[in-house]
Amino acid sequence: MRGFANAHPVWTGMLAVLAVVLLWLMFAIWPPGLVDVIGNKKVFLSALFNGITLGGLYFLVASGFTLIFGLMRNVNLAHGTLYLLGGYVGFHTADKTGYWLLAFPVTFIVVGFCGVLLQVLVFRRMEGEDLRQTLVTIGISIVVADLMLWGFGGDFFNISPPPWLSGPVETFFVSSVKRSGELVYLKYPMVRIVIFIAAVILGIAMWLALNKTRIGMMIRAGVDDRDMLQATGARIQIVFVGVFAFGAGLAGIAGVVGGTFQSVAPGEDTRFLLASLVVVIVGGMGSIPGAALGALLIGLAEQFGSVYFPTYAVVLTFLIMVVVLAFRPQGLMGTD
Repeated sequence: MRGFANAHPVWTGMLAVLAVVLLWLMFAIWPPGLVDVIGNKKVFLSALFNGITLGGLYFLVASGFTLIFGLMRNVNLAHGTLYLLGGYVGFHTADKTGYWLLAFPVTFIVVGFCGVLLQVLVFRRMEGEDLRQTLVTIGISIVVADLMLWGFGGDFFNISPPPWLSGPVETFFVSSVKRSGELVYLKYPMVRIVIFIAAVILGIAMWLALNKTRIGMMIRAGVDDRDMLQATGARIQIVFVGVFAFGAGLAGIAGVVGGTFQSVAPGEDTRFLLASLVVVIVGGMGSIPGAALGALLIGLAEQFGSVYFPTYAVVLTFLIMVVVLAFRPQGLMGTD
């Protein structure tokens, strides 16, 4: 962070000013003039927190994608299909057993096994052939999407969280002031807060695993020079299968999360595949912190766009990607 500040003092100053303004908007009691310009503070805070928690969901999907695509250089355009499959598996697991938490390990195992099959049967046979990987995984995603439509139907499914996560919780952010002078505090769904905290913990754990452990060193070394790593006796194929299974399992878990505070339905696979691509491009290929930053930016852009610029919400998301590609093609936190 200090190195970035020294290299980019202007950007650092602008980010510091933006952070101060945002904190003031979050904690201060808005004067009437500001309400007339921006609108109700409750709407602003809801859009802000919805964007942050949506960014957490995007990070769960994109973190698996950045491991597979950004780090291992496997072009897996069936990643959105893994997300949707995870949502369906999670819904039926929670519905049949009555245990919401059980949906996560079951989905991780099932979708992770599908990732193993993809790596062994598809990507191992097409190493370094990006175009073939792209075409084959597009075909797989189309076929599997039709099979899921045939098997699960075209209805929307919602995964019900347990009672202790249901309902809103009162936060310490003032959303409005009554005429009597009493402060009204924002209430926000407990399940979204818990899921966002879990996404943050997972992101930190993944970064530590990739940068501070022997397995993480082997993964990065295998991507840079596979032949040299194999010459040392490391079984790189087993490591890559494990990484692919973990990335696919993360996509499945994200499907359970998405089905909990949004819905599971046909078409979500395409939506989250595009979101993952944008997040990885904005954040930087192979960078876990970059995926987190990109997911946060895209989540906030979508939510604030849908509230304040509903006609141009989608354009705002892709505008961020275009600006990043124009000024920093390797991504915000990618390496040159």
